[in-house]
Amino acid sequence: MKITSLTLFHVQPRWLFLKIETDEGISGWGEPIVEGRARTVETAIKEMESYLIGKDPLKIEHHWQVLYKGSFYRGGAVLTSALSGIEQALWDIKGKYYNIPVYEMLGGSVREKVRMYSHCHGYQNNVGLGQESIDMAVSNAMKKKEMGFNAIKLSMECPARHVETYAFLERQVNKIAAIREAVGAEMDIAVDFHGRISPAMSVRLAQAFEPFYPMFIEEPCLPDNVDAMVKIANSTTIPIAAGERLFTRWGYRESFEKQAVAIVQPDLCHAGGIFESRKIAAMAETYHVSIAPHNPLGPISLASCLQLAACTPNFLVQEHPSLTNKWDLGEGYLHKPFIIENGYITVPTGPGLGIEVNEEVIKERAFDGSWETPRVFHKDDGSFAEW
Repeated sequence: MKITSLTLFHVQPRWLFLKIETDEGISGWGEPIVEGRARTVETAIKEMESYLIGKDPLKIEHHWQVLYKGSFYRGGAVLTSALSGIEQALWDIKGKYYNIPVYEMLGGSVREKVRMYSHCHGYQNNVGLGQESIDMAVSNAMKKKEMGFNAIKLSMECPARHVETYAFLERQVNKIAAIREAVGAEMDIAVDFHGRISPAMSVRLAQAFEPFYPMFIEEPCLPDNVDAMVKIANSTTIPIAAGERLFTRWGYRESFEKQAVAIVQPDLCHAGGIFESRKIAAMAETYHVSIAPHNPLGPISLASCLQLAACTPNFLVQEHPSLTNKWDLGEGYLHKPFIIENGYITVPTGPGLGIEVNEEVIKERAFDGSWETPRVFHKDDGSFAEW
């Protein structure tokens, strides 16, 4: 069997899908993307195409090594995201070739269903910072509870100064306090700091959040300074989660060695793909660290995450971006969309990624890929803020 073509599709709302075809009629799908840089990733994949055409798609590890190491310069968001989507598609082909799910080739399933958590935001980008935003967040949290979710994630106010006011801290505390009171003790509440908070401010916020028992705080500071993350971790009893902006197992090594995190969040569309994320999870397991894959993307990304969750003992929970529409569950894009029941998705049993992609809908929802990452500025002086 040989690879014959690679085809890319820019699809709404901001996704990039990859189809790899073979001379035996078996095709595989992946989701290679850097949010806001989809066309750059497209170029990277086209540069890898000349190597892949004519190759045996079943030799996944060999191709991964060649494409990652073979250009001398390694890593980075664009290269590993392009490689991630290719790797997902090759696993999809291999599973279809042997007529088994990907997780069966990675050791078999260790669970019957995958626990999901949903986003529950009350404000974004400095809009609605008062009681209205708290009421909105509480309402959203209760809707998720009524739908059967037992875990949700809040987002920190944006923008934030390196050292914020007491009023800022009060707003964050009031929000999580109101949600905890509304949903009760059985629901897990995570809080995403999104790297927009300074280490000094994160220490203050974490200590103020402790009475409300968050499941974790995510990216309490930017991931480029592991020692700062360690300082935050040592200042609080709340588990620290990070990793969506780290790539390959080498990018995670220092965080494990310094015990900066209790939960790692590789993004299977960025970190190197399904098997690379399984390797990261195995490294995490040796440090008694859990894995909660990052996923703000589409149904092919979700399908890849479910394959990883199915075969990973130290899996904790899977991110699901929203329920404002069902596109991210595959509505329209997949012939059989995923279904969340009581906060869980049943482990899929179909071959490969376990999905059947509807190409007609993909073509209907095509666009030029020109989505830009939001940019945020402080209103008082116009300076740039972390988003």
